[in-house]
Amino acid sequence: MTGKKNNSNNRELSKRHCMVVHAYYPFGETRVERQAQALLTNGIEVDVICLGGSSQPAQATIDGVQVYRLPVQRNKGGSFVAQLFEYLAFFVLASICLSKLHLRRHYDVVQVHNLPDFLVFVALIPKLTGASIILDLHDLMPEFYAERIQLSMNSFPVRLIRWQEYLSCRLANHVITVTELWRQSLIERGQPADRVSVVMNVADDRVFNRDTVAAMSTDNDHNSVQCEAADGRFRLIYHGVMDYRHGLDLALEAINLVRRSAPEVHLTLHGGGPYRATLVSLTDELGLQDNVQFSNRLVPTVELPKLLREADLAIVPYRDGLFTGEILPTKLMEYAALGIPSIAARTPAIATYFDETMIEFFTPGSVDDLVGSIMKLYEDRTLLTKLANGAEKFNRHYNWARVSAEYVALVEKLGAR
Repeated sequence: MTGKKNNSNNRELSKRHCMVVHAYYPFGETRVERQAQALLTNGIEVDVICLGGSSQPAQATIDGVQVYRLPVQRNKGGSFVAQLFEYLAFFVLASICLSKLHLRRHYDVVQVHNLPDFLVFVALIPKLTGASIILDLHDLMPEFYAERIQLSMNSFPVRLIRWQEYLSCRLANHVITVTELWRQSLIERGQPADRVSVVMNVADDRVFNRDTVAAMSTDNDHNSVQCEAADGRFRLIYHGVMDYRHGLDLALEAINLVRRSAPEVHLTLHGGGPYRATLVSLTDELGLQDNVQFSNRLVPTVELPKLLREADLAIVPYRDGLFTGEILPTKLMEYAALGIPSIAARTPAIATYFDETMIEFFTPGSVDDLVGSIMKLYEDRTLLTKLANGAEKFNRHYNWARVSAEYVALVEKLGAR
């Protein structure tokens, strides 16, 4: 094991960083994986405490990261009570694991990822013994549960969730979240502005790079923007989790109307999730088997860009809700990085970071408006090129090279306390 000091010249060696996440690593949370690799690249040792699968070893070294898996598995389809017990089981085991590791390894920084927010209290002993604590809020729990259980932000259950969010943030030395909208929400709820930062889930430009993938696609007769298949299909794609809030049922209804004028339209839904079975049933009900394809094969992150670039157009039909409306979809930023033109719902978060020169917007929840957007781009393919080029403005300002550098600098600053 590497010591904290060099025995000859007392020179400080690498800092030590531990992440705790109620997810599987590395496949459960791309954000955690990318942050870990950014820290490793800058000479910071990284350990990760996470969920464990039944067939996975309790400990493993993955791309330089030491992973400690706990005997708790995720059950996304369970009830609220079942999920709470799952959180509590992971909380207890992670507290024990982290405390033991810290007493042996002496972490400089412990970073706890939500959900849940109160998971940050697993870092109590490290904090009391000198470590700095980061709470990484992937999602804001009050908005998440208010939308999920259809309650107002002032209802008693949601106020309880806001209270635990406040206490969790106050325990941390610093809080990071994913958009400026959510940073402002935290500040409005009482968190000091200088203790809250944004680390966006921008695409990793080492993987999601339009020039690299376009070069790879040259042999397949794909150009830099449009890659119509030899069968003449106009290909749309969505990838990621399939849930009700993502509006994919609206996309299927739109395809059902579009195919009457454009029978060669084809939508690929790549991924899985709690709403997938409902979408498959709706596809059968509408008779869309020739126009819609479901794919759930596991594709490594490095190979995903090639799959996505087979599409002419990406679609992000999110509904506009208290929580969903403030999500900036990672998939949308990946499409932009790859130069894939996109149609997206005009939600507050998306409209904050993208404009009409970068994305074809439609009114959230409106099938007719979505049909109009698809037909507009189907009938005028030059607009695809314009949107793809327009998205470069986003890529220049928001990219992983810049975001990761700011993140690493924050960790180094906190680790030097």
